[in-house]
Amino acid sequence: QVQLVESGGGLVQAGGSLRLSCAASGFTFSSSTMSWYRQAPGKERELVATIATGGGSINYSDSVKGRFTISRENVKNTVYLQMNSLKPEDTAVYYCNARSDYYGTNNWGKGTLVTVSS
Repeated sequence: QVQLVESGGGLVQAGGSLRLSCAASGFTFSSSTMSWYRQAPGKERELVATIATGGGSINYSDSVKGRFTISRENVKNTVYLQMNSLKPEDTAVYYCNARSDYYGTNNWGKGTLVTVSS
């Protein structure tokens, strides 16, 4: 059974930091491209950051570039999102996504809420 469990969300003041984690199980983590998405109230879900299977290719949305860092530990089946210099507009539910074009799979976690107060 595929599981993606996010943790680390919470309430933080603007300028603060949070580190999100996503623990994966039930599939071949090391063969999956891992991403973080977010969805703010009343808005569509948007891609925040993506990291390739070996970690060698990383991409960020323009809105978080220079502030957020995505990383992964394949031995722990975990992907992280370090979020620094948080802004109120970063407030959203953050979702972990695992995609494997080889296996034809695309799985989502249930999300973790990040609230940034001004």
